[in-house]
Amino acid sequence: MTSVKITLCMAEHVKQFVNIVNKYPYDIDLRSGRFVIDAKSILGIFSLDLSRPIVCEIHSDKCETLLSELQPYTTD
Repeated sequence: MTSVKITLCMAEHVKQFVNIVNKYPYDIDLRSGRFVIDAKSILGIFSLDLSRPIVCEIHSDKCETLLSELQPYTTD
């Protein structure tokens, strides 16, 4: 499993993020505090607190292509 912190501060960013992650066959979750949702669910993402960074958990070890596509949304 690979984890990265992301920021989705605008509704358009959420839409683009969901379009990216839906191209990949493995499970991807978003974790904010004690809440974990499916990253492929646009409604689930909007239920999170998007004012802070969110942890994106990718359930695959070979996800370099996905990580490069998510680069605009990653934070330190």
